[in-house]
Order: sequence, then structure tokens, then C-alpha cells
Amino acid sequence: MDDFSDINIVDTKEETDRKCPQCGGVMDFDPSTGNLKCPYCDYEEAIHVQEEAPKKAEELDFFAAEHTANQDWGAETKTVLCKACGAESIYDALQTSAVCPFCGSNQVMEANSQDTMAPGGVVPFQISDEQASVLFRTWIKRKWFCPKLAKNSAKPGRFKGIYLPYWTFDADTYSSYQGEYGIQHTREDSEGETYTETDWYRTSGTHNEFINDELVLASRNHDVSVLHKLEPFDTENNKTYKPEYIAGFVAERYSIGLKDAWNNAMDSIKAKLSRHISDQIRQENAADIVRNVMVTTDYGNITYKYLLLPIWISNFKYKDKIYQFMVNGQTGKIAGRTPLSIPKIVITAVAILVLLAIFFYIKMQN
Repeated sequence: MDDFSDINIVDTKEETDRKCPQCGGVMDFDPSTGNLKCPYCDYEEAIHVQEEAPKKAEELDFFAAEHTANQDWGAETKTVLCKACGAESIYDALQTSAVCPFCGSNQVMEANSQDTMAPGGVVPFQISDEQASVLFRTWIKRKWFCPKLAKNSAKPGRFKGIYLPYWTFDADTYSSYQGEYGIQHTREDSEGETYTETDWYRTSGTHNEFINDELVLASRNHDVSVLHKLEPFDTENNKTYKPEYIAGFVAERYSIGLKDAWNNAMDSIKAKLSRHISDQIRQENAADIVRNVMVTTDYGNITYKYLLLPIWISNFKYKDKIYQFMVNGQTGKIAGRTPLSIPKIVITAVAILVLLAIFFYIKMQN
């Protein structure tokens, strides 16, 4: 966790008024309209944004982060800790919950007060829970290895809308590289048989690239492989954080701090630059193959944003086992676990082996 002990904390006790003026009910954010909506009488109210306020999250200087980060969530909040899965969530101070939104456990308790950086921006939900349910039914029907009975009987449980914490990073990159590229030639031996031969050449050069919104999950509490499948998010389409945008939802506090997140970002950036440089070498030299590429990169003008991104979490039951899945609350993309049909897997594997055998038989005959 990053040390934010030196930063200027704005201590706000003013709670966001989300009471419906018609019936007094608590209003929630409505993904379909982008307004606050009363679930009892359907009264709607636009979220007021000051004209002079930034429209979206500002890019913040990475190296000045410990001195400029803001910890004001705009409303009195509390942290709730789940003893079952370890997830920490941020709630409105008056909001109560007896169930963890992540694992469904009722072993939740209020954690000790802890300073935590407030998000700079939020990507609001655009997909409703009803839409997520429809998308789920389409998604599971396309799962070839999922048993037919599971497809027909799968009914998602109650969808829980959560905002997960993410860091994004911008940076100028300046890379130097060395590598080899190969030009392939088809030649004929003394017996008239053709074969492919590769001529190898050394190469070196530079590659400059601007990295925009490199996305890093800031939570340790979820299946990263599933969440990666929900990407991309349109992070440019974020709004400056206001507590009204997360009204009715739960926001998880980050558990991966800014500096650790940057280290993770550099790993993914290096992989991306390696691919781009390999493509550059291939294109510049009309090469067929590229290998042994070594890259050294310097970074400049590093900035970051701390964003909350929308996720619907739900599950379905099949043969007494629970399968969890997630829905991107902005795009509707789905990822998750499903039961597997062993007969389908065996039949598919056998079919592939038969096709490969036929292919090699035909090749040998020629």
C-alpha cells in the first residue's frame, strides 16, 4: 500500500442527499438514463455537475502522487471487511449490508477507519441488471462445451452491481532494440524436392510510442483472468467522480497501491512494445520471421488516474455447484465459469485427431 500520510486530506462530513422529494425513498443511479431514480415512485433527477468542474478524471503526475492525492469521497463513508474472502468495500456511512457483494458471505464486519485515496473518475453503468440477464442467456447458449441441460436450466441469481478499482497510466516511451529477422526462400535440392530455407539478418533501431490509459486492476480479491476477458473499457468516457454515480452500488477500495500498480503496468507495456517492435521490424524489412528481440525502454511524462469501473456479478447453480460470472457494466461483455460436458470434449478431441490424421495422410500421398 502506498504511503499517503503526507497528503492534504479534505475532511467532508456532508452526506449526499439521495432522498426522493416525492416519497422520501432512497434514490439510486439508473444506468438507462444516467440520472438518480427512485425505485418506489420512479421519480428521476439529473445529477448536477458544476460548469467549472472538470468533465472527466484529470491526469495526475505520478511522481507527485504522494503529495497531491485526494482522499475525499464526497460523502461520509465506511469500510466493510468480509472475513470469508477478504474483500474491502466502501459504503455510504448510513448504508448497511449483511452480505458480501463479492462472495455472498454474511460474515461481514465494519473495518477500522483507514485513509484511502478517493477515485478521480467513474465510468457509470450503462447496462442495467435486466439487460445483463438477457445478455447472460445469449452468452451461455453459445458455450459449446457447456451441457445442454445447464444451458436450458441456468438462471442467473440476483445481479449485484459493484464498482471495481482500476489505475490507468499514460506515458511516453523511448525504446532501443536489437533483434534478428528472417527472409524465407523456397529452394530445390538435387533430387527435385522443394524445401524452405531462412536467411537471418541482425537489426537494431529505436521505437517511440505514447501509451494511453494502460489499465491495471487495483484489487487482489477477484479472478484476474475472468476480469481481463471483460476488457476493454472505454476509460476515456469517464466522468469526474461524484458519489451520486455510485448511489445504490458498492465500490471496492483498492488493495494494490499506485506504485505496485505501475510495476504491473510496466510489465504489460513491455509486452505490448515487444509486439509492436516485432511488427515494425517485420514491416520495415519485409521479413517473414522475427526472433530474439531485446528491448530497453525509458519512460517519460508518466501520469495516472484512479477510476471506478462498473461490473455486474451474478451466478447460477447446476448440479449443486455454483458458477460465478461477471458482466461489463459499460459494454455488456460477459466472462465467467461454466460446467463442462466431458462427452463433448472427448468427441471434439477425437474429431480434431481424425482431421489431423487425414491431413497428414493426404500430405504423405502427395
